[in-house]
Amino acid sequence: MDVHQYCQDRAAASGSSFYYSFVFLPPDTRRAITAFYALCRELDDVVDECHERQVAETKLDWWRAEIGRFAAGAPEHPATCALFDTPQGRAIPPALLLEIVDGMAMDLDHPRYPDFKSLNLYCYRVAGVVGEIAAAIFDGARSEHDRDIRRYAHELGLAFQLTNIIRDVGEDARRGRIYLPQDELARFGVAESDLLHGRDTPAFQELMQFQYERAIAHYASALAALPARARRAQRPGLVMAAIYRTLLEEIRRDGFPVLRARVSLTPLRKLWLASKTWLLP
Repeated sequence: MDVHQYCQDRAAASGSSFYYSFVFLPPDTRRAITAFYALCRELDDVVDECHERQVAETKLDWWRAEIGRFAAGAPEHPATCALFDTPQGRAIPPALLLEIVDGMAMDLDHPRYPDFKSLNLYCYRVAGVVGEIAAAIFDGARSEHDRDIRRYAHELGLAFQLTNIIRDVGEDARRGRIYLPQDELARFGVAESDLLHGRDTPAFQELMQFQYERAIAHYASALAALPARARRAQRPGLVMAAIYRTLLEEIRRDGFPVLRARVSLTPLRKLWLASKTWLLP
């Protein structure tokens, strides 16, 4: 099996905004980030596609063992084999990969979050760590030791995850997951039943505006933390930011229709945003 082709097919089939940020990269960097993205998709699918908790737990345990094999230089899965086949992949600390697995496991144990502090840990594991690893792949090992770039990566990952949470409020509620902090639902007077039954009330609109403003603040913090010297190397992240922030603005302009629809951008628009952002000085 061509493990890199497997990862390429996995990434292309997802239709994700992340895929559009890879197309302009040099081949070696593109192989590494595509393999890492394929690995993240595999882990994400464990929780999203397994309807029996015990099966999902068993699969996540297998992935923990697989990361141990990756660390020992003997991975078995096509995604981890492809990642290990790249110098950028071999430089990834296995402990960070295990953080991502632990983040996915939180979807099994924590279908609700009492406050933003507890949600923030989940976002760090499933998005902030992903951002840190991606930044290191884009810029080599230097970013691992650069506090500003790590802060940029964590803030941007958090902004992406908050955007996902806003976009998927209705879909997640129907799956039994409510990521909006419980204390914020109470503060704005939104009941869980409103989310489950798709009741778009004035209180829900105010809650969504609050979530939108917090996400926008994290996009701003991320861009402010990115050193000018690193901007060129981190263009893939800036492409993703342009696409995700445009999606967030579209959701707001449409009046937060997230209880009844999943707002998305067309592939052509994503490609246009990617091209425009990549060519900016």
